[in-house]
Amino acid sequence: AHKRRRKQFWYLDLTGIESMDQCRHTLEQHNWNIEAAVQDRLNEQEGVPSVFNPPPSRPLQVNTADHRIYSYVVSRPQPRGLLGWGYYLIMLPFRFTYYTILDIFRFALRFIRPDPRSRVTDPVGDIVSFMHSFEEKYGRAHPVFYQGTYSQALNDAKRELRFLLVYLHGDDHQDSDEFCRNTLCAPEVISLINTRMLFWACSTNKPEGYRVSQALRENTYPFLAMIMLKDRRMTVVGRLEGLIQPDDLINQLTFIMDANQTYLVSERLEREERNQTQVLRQQQDEAYLASLRADQEKERKKREERERKRRKEEEVQQQKLAEERRRRNLQEEKERKLECLPPEPSPDDPESVKIIFKLPNDSRVERRFHFSQSLTVIHDFLFSLKESPEKFQIEANFPRRVLPCIPSEEWPNPPTLQEAGLSHTEVLFVQDLTDE
Repeated sequence: AHKRRRKQFWYLDLTGIESMDQCRHTLEQHNWNIEAAVQDRLNEQEGVPSVFNPPPSRPLQVNTADHRIYSYVVSRPQPRGLLGWGYYLIMLPFRFTYYTILDIFRFALRFIRPDPRSRVTDPVGDIVSFMHSFEEKYGRAHPVFYQGTYSQALNDAKRELRFLLVYLHGDDHQDSDEFCRNTLCAPEVISLINTRMLFWACSTNKPEGYRVSQALRENTYPFLAMIMLKDRRMTVVGRLEGLIQPDDLINQLTFIMDANQTYLVSERLEREERNQTQVLRQQQDEAYLASLRADQEKERKKREERERKRRKEEEVQQQKLAEERRRRNLQEEKERKLECLPPEPSPDDPESVKIIFKLPNDSRVERRFHFSQSLTVIHDFLFSLKESPEKFQIEANFPRRVLPCIPSEEWPNPPTLQEAGLSHTEVLFVQDLTDE
């Protein structure tokens, strides 16, 4: 009765139901299995149909269709013979009084001093401490303990799609010592556990073990819970409580795994399908990105080609404009030089000089100049001609020399025709210097 009242309070705290009658009715429907009742309540809140069905007539069977938790409880053997029953009846009042006072004392102690196990400060240290104490008492021949926290064990079991067997050790329970020594350390049990599942264990006297105990809500010790990934969340699929023998434990664990193996197979297939879908999507994304990069590269080359053509066209246009400006400036300079030329002397003027110019295009130009005029006048005359080159020099043949028609360091002021030694009739050659 006391355990049932505690279950009612736990159920009230977990579900938030205010009615004690409704709480009791729900727990009775679930045969006082608080985990099944809480799970059913949460499913109803999430809109999932209730998984409750009337309890089966044989509690050792599991119905995987309704997601019920498989529970196997080994009760202590009934006393045999007159002596056994006499000892049992004599000890019954003392045992009842002892456990009742102990429960009342523990309940009252909660209000005086908080349970130190409620604060988990070093979960890994709790696991390692339990392992050392277990090996000191029962030896090193035992299943491989998972050396990590309960949460880490759940994550690894979920990631690896393996069964996780949780063992909660009750240090003060009368059956714990025999279970660990004769059942848990049996070679056939060790072989099954090490090859088929992960194994996590801790004492409920440790904060980490106590925390897991509050989550799994065991009724007695020894306590084993089988956990696996079912319907995409870690779920308790089997509970084994009481002093169970090695062969019986192997049969029960094998039965639980066989009954739930399809869920792991289904999850593996779904995970492989998701992985394949993810790989396919990744390949498609990579192909799309490669195609996108190729298109972007093509577009970049097109833009560069368009930009190159645009710059070239602009450069050609600038060159054309510059050439037009140069020609226009040259023409304006020719016209200005022509306007500034002094008038041509008459043939009768004794101081006049007749000069015949042979141009680079083999054409000839003739004009008269005055002896007193500077050689610059000759250069300006030739420069003003349309057929004359842009840059040129004037050469005399006898003797062969270049006439200094343009101011230079040697001739800051070009000489006159007379000073240059020209006669009344001269033939001068125009040398093209445009490309030099």
